Amino acid sequence: MNNTTHGGLPHVLILGGGSLGLTTAEHLRKALGSDVAITVVDSRPYLTYQPFLPEVGAGSIDPRNVLAPLRKVLTGSKVITGTVSEIRNADKTVVVQTEGDAPLEISYDYLVVGLGSVPRTLPIPGLAENAIGFKWVEEAVAVRDRILSSLAEAASTKDAATRKRLLTFTFVGGGFAGAEALAEAQDMVHDTLRYYPDLHASDVRFVLIEAMGRILPEVGEDLGKFALNQLRERGIEIKLETFLNSCEGGHVKTSDGDEFESDLIVWTAGIKPNPVLSQSDLPLNQTGRLDCLADLRVKGEDGPVEGVFAGGDCTTVPDLASGEGKVCPPNAQHAVRQGKRLADNIARSIQGRPLVDYYHKNLGTMATLGMYKGVGTLFLGDRKIELKGLPSWLGARAYHVYAMPTFAKKAAVIGGWVAQAVGHRDILGIPESEEPRRAFELAAASTPKKN
Repeated sequence: MNNTTHGGLPHVLILGGGSLGLTTAEHLRKALGSDVAITVVDSRPYLTYQPFLPEVGAGSIDPRNVLAPLRKVLTGSKVITGTVSEIRNADKTVVVQTEGDAPLEISYDYLVVGLGSVPRTLPIPGLAENAIGFKWVEEAVAVRDRILSSLAEAASTKDAATRKRLLTFTFVGGGFAGAEALAEAQDMVHDTLRYYPDLHASDVRFVLIEAMGRILPEVGEDLGKFALNQLRERGIEIKLETFLNSCEGGHVKTSDGDEFESDLIVWTAGIKPNPVLSQSDLPLNQTGRLDCLADLRVKGEDGPVEGVFAGGDCTTVPDLASGEGKVCPPNAQHAVRQGKRLADNIARSIQGRPLVDYYHKNLGTMATLGMYKGVGTLFLGDRKIELKGLPSWLGARAYHVYAMPTFAKKAAVIGGWVAQAVGHRDILGIPESEEPRRAFELAAASTPKKN
């Protein structure tokens, strides 16, 4: 692919179709109309709205309702489903590997890097073989199905050790992702136990392992302590200043000397920038991220890298609203707003106008911890308001519906909540969905073969 295929129009190549990439493409099209060619590359054909994943994992939201199909949203732009394998900015070229095809070499005039992050794992024995992440909708669905199917199996077994293992669920990492996922899952189990007279809440063990001395550092120390106490009152076991030493075969060993069998181990202990950045000639800092100037151009040794912009989790962007030396935290709130600024600055660059620095004052942070439960902070001017319980839960839901792309998805999420309020959330886990051909293969194996 080269510029001749774009009718001489400036070609903007956007790597990553997440919040930053989708927003950049959408607003750039609005700004320049048909005067620009836009290509978006992502390994998935949809955006996953990650703040809703804890509710997907708890059966409160249908999985498809947190996905925004890129081709449907980005009409007029080219969408390529593939994995970026190399960035050669010296040649203004990116190499993309598509499924079962030869690599594509895509040239560009302007490059936007929004490749996001991946889970930061550690060389813990058994972790890669037994744990699951919580970054993608497939993982949230798998966690939900595993928990619900474990309840069904535990209610049907007479073996005490097997039941104990099936009903022990371990989450590692007490930040937003881990605390919200665990709290929502525990709320789902509490709601589901009404249908299992053979099981009691005391049979179920939820364990949160956190290396720091607190959880939810994003909401502040006081609200973090409040959330900690609330979760412990709900019977959740929280191990602070504790490390996961091993989990081979589902046998968990922690640094405080505890050992137990766990049927589910969810890893949410941090993120790192997309490793494909190391396969590029772009300048990286010591954390493996791209350093950005305040106008979101990538910073090189001698100034901005010409034609290259970036934002989101794979970058360090100055947070001008928070003071000198501060950088923007890796969250959807900043990614969406950086995408809007990126689109405007690329349009300005194409038109030869001066660029504008990215500035966004934090609106607040909120965490849902199950139905009608949550904590958060809200900033109104210079005032900081702390929210607990129902107000925080309502605020978080309202903001995320507002931020969810497309009106249809917003309506679907709200419709699902209304249906759940009228009835109850679904209690059916479908672990067979991980191996959908299994039943057919067994049937085929039992069919006599012709001589």
